Amino acid sequence: MGFSSSRLPPPGGGATARTLCWVEKPQDPHDPGFELAGEQASPLAGVASSPIQVATGGAVRTGTASWTDPTMTAKGVFYPDDARTAEDRLRYYATLFPVVEVDATYYALPREQQAQLWAERTPDDFIFDIKAHALMTGQPSELKRLPKDIREALPEDLQAKTRVYGKDLPAEVYDEVWNSFLHGVRPLKDAGKLGAVFLQFPRWIFPSNEARDQILDAKRRLGDILLTVEFRHGSWFNEKNAERTLRFLSDNRIPYVIVDEPQGFKSSVPPVAAVTSPELAVFRFHGRRKDTWEKQNIPPSERFRYLYDEDELADWAPRIAEAARSARETHAIMNNCSGNYGTTNAQQIAELLKQYQA
Repeated sequence: MGFSSSRLPPPGGGATARTLCWVEKPQDPHDPGFELAGEQASPLAGVASSPIQVATGGAVRTGTASWTDPTMTAKGVFYPDDARTAEDRLRYYATLFPVVEVDATYYALPREQQAQLWAERTPDDFIFDIKAHALMTGQPSELKRLPKDIREALPEDLQAKTRVYGKDLPAEVYDEVWNSFLHGVRPLKDAGKLGAVFLQFPRWIFPSNEARDQILDAKRRLGDILLTVEFRHGSWFNEKNAERTLRFLSDNRIPYVIVDEPQGFKSSVPPVAAVTSPELAVFRFHGRRKDTWEKQNIPPSERFRYLYDEDELADWAPRIAEAARSARETHAIMNNCSGNYGTTNAQQIAELLKQYQA
């Protein structure tokens, strides 16, 4: 464990010949700073650049839930100094990882032109998992972030609001939200680079027939595009509902997003490593920082500011490998995207998974 030192001046600031005191503070191994995290990652450059084929199973791709967070793009953190543009950064990221999750589409509907650029700037076998827009999963959207044609199609009372919910939209406007999303990701699908559309349901969505119908409606709307589902409330996996939740997803061949996150909250979802689709298994690592997990109005880079240690990742490696034996492809996505913590852990988990490769 590393230590940091801070020198204390002699009392009164005098220049008397006194022994100076040193205060040694244990360094937090889960938040050691981006420089030390980078040092952990440097010997592993390239280890995660290609999918890892698990013996008697499918391929595992490791990556992160962002490549554009400001803490990640800051000088000297992850990208080389000559990667100054969005294009440079994506091209560089794609030399180290074969998958990325796009979270910006939660806040703003994807644009076809942007998706076309993503497809052009990445290798042929690179995969994008796209997060569903907020309105598609029961969460609110800021009105100003919606396309002009959707805003103008809203009733006057909704146009006057700051935020709107999908449940409040007229049916034809809600349909247009989905159509716009599908149109925006079409270039990735056409290029064979669309992995799945990721639906993350909020903490106020509890297990119910209505919630399950909402998931099936999303599956119908997506057609031949694969969807994945993550829950944000532990009741989906309590004693009463766990079996029913997994049976529902398995019966409908919908991949469940397996999470690692802080435990001990009512919202905490346990780390159930269940594969519910033969096509895809997804692991998503949120970190284990309890003090920020339910804190309001903080940036994601603070909520998920947590560097996994080797023992924590080593506990997950065999579970990821086992899932890969039941699914054609497995994605291990680091959502602890604060600086280079996510990219460091994504490379470390890839290194651990090599012991299971064919």
